[in-house]
Amino acid sequence: MSDETTVYQFVGGDEMFRALVNAFYTGVEQDPILSPMYPDADFEGARERLFLFLTQYWGGPDRYNAQRGHPRLRMRHFPFPIGQEARDAWMRHMQAAVDEVDIQEPARRMMLDYFESVSTFLINQAPDA
Repeated sequence: MSDETTVYQFVGGDEMFRALVNAFYTGVEQDPILSPMYPDADFEGARERLFLFLTQYWGGPDRYNAQRGHPRLRMRHFPFPIGQEARDAWMRHMQAAVDEVDIQEPARRMMLDYFESVSTFLINQAPDA
């Protein structure tokens, strides 16, 4: 990957990110910890929002901001109880999705490092005593 190539371009643009998000939500929809967090089982809306966010974050079109404004990840996730168990479940599904769609290095490591960091940042529940 050159300095001028974005992760979005390197991995294959919209097509690869759509596949990543679909693989991720296939797992999330079946997950007993994560699936109840989606109001009215709005998985299609969630898929689209994650697709727009990830493509923008990784150097693609500025569609997320155009439709939803600043991501404000903590604020948008605050209503949902995210503890270590939920974070780990989310990360398991994202890791499996990255593996399933076969994202190549160095983008793979960059993306997984980001997902590890952000998923931990979004924890909003204290650990059980």
